Amino acid sequence: MTHMEPDPSAAQPEPQRPADLPATANTLALAAYGEVFENAGSEKPVPRKQVISWALWDWAAQPFNSVLLTFVFASLYLVSASFLPPELAALADDDPAKERALADLSSGYGLVTTLAGIVILLLAPVLGQTADRSGRKKRWLIVFTVLLALVQFALFFAQADPAYFWYGAIVLALGAVVSEIAGVNYNAMLVQVSTPKTIGRVSGLGWGLGYIGGIVALTLVVVLTQLDWFGMDTSNGMAYRVIAVGCAVWTIVFALPLFFNVPEAPPAMKSPRVGFFRSYVVLVKDIVALFRVHRPTFWFLLASAVYRDGLAGVFAFGGILAAISFRFTSNEVLIFAIAANVVAGVSTIFAGRADDRFGARNVIVFALTGLVAMAVLLFLLHDTGKLVFWIGGLVLSAFVGPAQAASRSLLARVTPEGMQGEIFGLYATTGRVASFLAPAMWTLFIAAFGATIWGVLGIAIVLAIGLVLLLLVRFPSHTQPPRDGTAG
Repeated sequence: MTHMEPDPSAAQPEPQRPADLPATANTLALAAYGEVFENAGSEKPVPRKQVISWALWDWAAQPFNSVLLTFVFASLYLVSASFLPPELAALADDDPAKERALADLSSGYGLVTTLAGIVILLLAPVLGQTADRSGRKKRWLIVFTVLLALVQFALFFAQADPAYFWYGAIVLALGAVVSEIAGVNYNAMLVQVSTPKTIGRVSGLGWGLGYIGGIVALTLVVVLTQLDWFGMDTSNGMAYRVIAVGCAVWTIVFALPLFFNVPEAPPAMKSPRVGFFRSYVVLVKDIVALFRVHRPTFWFLLASAVYRDGLAGVFAFGGILAAISFRFTSNEVLIFAIAANVVAGVSTIFAGRADDRFGARNVIVFALTGLVAMAVLLFLLHDTGKLVFWIGGLVLSAFVGPAQAASRSLLARVTPEGMQGEIFGLYATTGRVASFLAPAMWTLFIAAFGATIWGVLGIAIVLAIGLVLLLLVRFPSHTQPPRDGTAG
């Protein structure tokens, strides 16, 4: 049976896993979380410099997601009239021909994003195993961080011309793949910079710096816009292309502390090498075994994989929806982006109290129900003006964080004792299985009905399917809060 090597300094024996469940696939995530629980007796302090340096990587990578992928480059530039033929770009915004052309850009970008999700599914687990067995998580993180910076530099060449649309879309999608794989290695290094008692705080530090980094980067873009780019010629999309270069420099500069201050960790486990295709065979066997032995946990992993992709879709396509369907100006999209990040962060902080009082499952059900209802309302009321998106979009943002945070909490409650490492690893791995659903439904609805606003219904359906799957799961009684409403 594959197992983790216990820490010699640990005073407690390693947790025993149920004998009826075979060892799970040796993914990078499994190794990372497994190491936390098997070293539960070790409290060797981690230097503050290493903790802060690790957390700064989230700050370093965030502008790619918030500025380029979500709110600025993709929504305000790539999927805009800048990439339409001149005769279509000159039409009024409410002209059916122009609306259809912009919808085609939205669906085209959604198609490329769908393919990126499939590539992430195929590559991330295998590359994670390679990094874990070789003990080179930091080395792989450096490689993919440099690649992420190069991708952002490459966006400088996406000129405002229809001939460059597919180039820009493919480069952005490639960046999403690279960012995801880099994130796998980054998350796996969490156990190097934390102890069992501080892992939550350290993880929260990285998460918080990521949100703050996105807000700061978006604010800088707003300021530069108000200053008219210091007189720079912004024709041919130059302003957006310079933003991409700025994000690339940001990534490199703020990733350097991790590269210099956090050491490379040795391999997390001793295990035989597994080939590319064999690794997926092992993973499937593990999931089948989980279905036989701990069925509620299996069904929750499936349900969460679906609705978590819907949650990702809310932010991934929110900027495009604001710019095209609600005709937000560039500055309005940027201000909304800042507000959405602030609302999401604050709501997630308060989600923990609601989790303790009402139960994690109830928090998730409430959040998903609110998301589906608000998405439908946005679709039905989109002709009433921008105010409905300001209200509805911020409400959507407020629901996303609590659903994500409560999902981790609920999984901890349904995980059998001694199996935390394996199950949380599967949670990380299966979360990528459905990473193409939201982009695919977004693309399908826009292509079928010819308007970008229809994409919101595609995302709503993904969230609704995840909600139904969650409601069908029969959770053990210990997952519910005490009857008096107090935290147990």
